Amino acid sequence: MAKKFTASSSQLKADAKFNSKLVAKFVNCLMLDGKKSTAQRAFYDAMAIIEKKVPDCSPLEAFETAIENVKPLLEVRSKRVGGASYQVPMQVRPKRQQSLAFRWILAATRGKKGKPLSQRLANELIEAYKKSGGAMTTRENVHRMAEANKAFAHFAW
Repeated sequence: MAKKFTASSSQLKADAKFNSKLVAKFVNCLMLDGKKSTAQRAFYDAMAIIEKKVPDCSPLEAFETAIENVKPLLEVRSKRVGGASYQVPMQVRPKRQQSLAFRWILAATRGKKGKPLSQRLANELIEAYKKSGGAMTTRENVHRMAEANKAFAHFAW
């Protein structure tokens, strides 16, 4: 009997340059239309730009710090009680924190136009490293929503 193949993070191979699974996951999220080599080139070019602009730490440390800074602690989820829908603040699981951070950084990167992807990505990661920028704004908005709706926290399931 053949084994079933299941895709999980343990089977994800670390990237060649930085030997990091986090980088490999990010490159996979950055990839469009199955063009992994294009995504890798854009990411590594962005890391080269970060290395020049942030001399006080390695580009990998800057990337990891940027991801940590963007990760949300709380989010709001809709809960229907009676006839009304409430925005209930809830803690975010670690795996979802990471995927939301990736999504927000890439959305902020793709939202800007006029420069090559590697430059936009590098700028967004540097801004996230410094706790500013589009992805951090999204995180702050999510936290503000959760704070505003904390009166409904008792509806959490």
